[in-house]
Amino acid sequence: MDVRQDNKVYPYLFNNEWKESASGETVQIKSPDDGKVAGEVPAMSQEEVDAAVNSAADVQENWEATEGHERSQLLHRWAEELEKMTEEIGEMIHLEVGKTLSSAKGEVKRTAQLIRHTAEEGLRTHGSFIQGDAFPGASKSTKAMVQKVPHGVVLAIAPFNYPVNLAASKIAPALITGNTVVFKPATQGAISGLLMVKALVKAGLPAGVLNVVTGRGSVIGDFVVTHPKIDMITFTGGTGTGQHIAKKASMIPVVLELGGKDPAIVLEDADLEKTANEIISGALSYSGQRCTAIKRVMVVNSVADELVAKLKEKVENLTVGKSSENANITPMIDQKSADFVVSLIEDAKKKGATVVTEGTQEANLLGGTLLDHVTEDMDVAWEEQFGPVIPVIRIDNELEAVNLEKRNEYGLQASIFTQNLENAFAIADKLNVGTVQVNGKTSRGPDHFPFLGVKNSGQGVQGIGRSIDSMLRDKVLVLNL
Repeated sequence: MDVRQDNKVYPYLFNNEWKESASGETVQIKSPDDGKVAGEVPAMSQEEVDAAVNSAADVQENWEATEGHERSQLLHRWAEELEKMTEEIGEMIHLEVGKTLSSAKGEVKRTAQLIRHTAEEGLRTHGSFIQGDAFPGASKSTKAMVQKVPHGVVLAIAPFNYPVNLAASKIAPALITGNTVVFKPATQGAISGLLMVKALVKAGLPAGVLNVVTGRGSVIGDFVVTHPKIDMITFTGGTGTGQHIAKKASMIPVVLELGGKDPAIVLEDADLEKTANEIISGALSYSGQRCTAIKRVMVVNSVADELVAKLKEKVENLTVGKSSENANITPMIDQKSADFVVSLIEDAKKKGATVVTEGTQEANLLGGTLLDHVTEDMDVAWEEQFGPVIPVIRIDNELEAVNLEKRNEYGLQASIFTQNLENAFAIADKLNVGTVQVNGKTSRGPDHFPFLGVKNSGQGVQGIGRSIDSMLRDKVLVLNL
C-alpha cells in the first residue's frame, strides 16, 4: 500500500480542527529513498503558533481537573486506534524517513505498548505526607502535604528517526499527568506524527488538550520555545539544537535527549562472534542514524585482528539499497547528512586510517564502511557520525578505553564485552555515561527502563516512569494545627 498522494497537504491540529496555514505556505517532505514528495505540511506563522499555545493554556486547568482514570482510558483508546492505523502510519514512516516497512510498522506497535504502559503507570502517581517534628525544634502539630501537580503546557519536540515512538514517549506522560501539549514534530517525519495525532483525536481527545505546530524552524522554532505560556520543554534531537533550546528556555524545566558517541569496549576474553554481531547491529541498523548507535569500537590489541576480520565479513554481507527493497543499509535522511559522513571518512583516510572495507557512495546512500587503526587526531574518533561508519581504535588495556571515554564530550551509553563480570562492573563504575550495556549493543532498551545522557548527551531522565515524574512538580500544603 502506497499512501503517497501527489501534492497532498496534511493539515495541522488546532482545537480538534484540521487546518491549513492561512498563508497557504507549505513545507515539502521528500522520501530519502527516491527523492519523491511524500506529502506537504503547513508552514505555520508565528500568529498561528501563538494561537495553538494559548488554546492549550486555556484548557489546561480543565484537563488537570479531569479524573485520572478518565485520562488513562483516553490513552488506552489511543493505543487501540494507533494499532488500527499500523499499516497507514507504518507506510508513511517508511516513506518519510527511509525505514524498512517492517521496522516502521514495528515502531507503531511498540508505541501502542508504550502508551498502554504509561496509562497504567500514571495511575500510580502519588504525593507524600511529612510530620514537622522530624526536624529538631519543629512542632509535631505542623504537617506538610506534598502534592504532585502538572507543570501546565508542555512543548514536545520529536526527532526524525523515531517520529512516532519518541513523540508518544513525550505526549503520553504529559497527558496522563494533566498537562496539555503543544506538539512540534520534526519536519522529516511530520506527516507520521500528524497521523499518530489523528489516532488520538479518534480516541476522544478533548479540544485544545493537544495542538500541533508545523513549519520552518527558522520562523517558529525560537518563537515557540520562548513563548511565555510554555511551562516545560521535552526535546529529542541534535546536541547543538538542544543546547540552544536550553539557553532560550531559561527558567522552565527542560528534558533533553541529545547525541552520543557510544563506544563498544572489547576486552581480550570477549566472545568475539557475539561481540561482532552486536557491534554490527548496534552500529549499522537504520544506517547508524540513532543516538544510541555504537559509534566507535575500542578493542584491546591482542584480539583486534580477529575482531576486525569478523566485522569485515559481516559488513560486506549486508545488503545496501532502498528501504523499499528491505535492504540492511538504506539511504540517509538527506544529502547534507550523507556529505558529513563522507567528510569524516575522507579525513580519516588522509590521516592514515586503514580502510578495511568501504561502502558505495551514491548521493545519500552510503554503504557500510569499516575503518581500522583510527587515532585520536581523526575527526571520526570524536565526532558523532550518525551514519554507517565503524571506526576501530586499538587500545593496550581497559584503562585506556576509560580514559578515551572520559575525554569524550558525550555521555549517553557504552558497551563492555567481556566474560569477566567483576571486571565489567569495575569498568562500568569508571565510565561517565548514562547507561552501560554488558555484552550487548548500546540501545534505548525497553521503554520503561530509565534512559538518560550526561555531559553533552542530555539533561533529565526519560523512560515511562521517569518521564511521568518529569511532567510533575511538587506543591506543598503546610498545615499549622
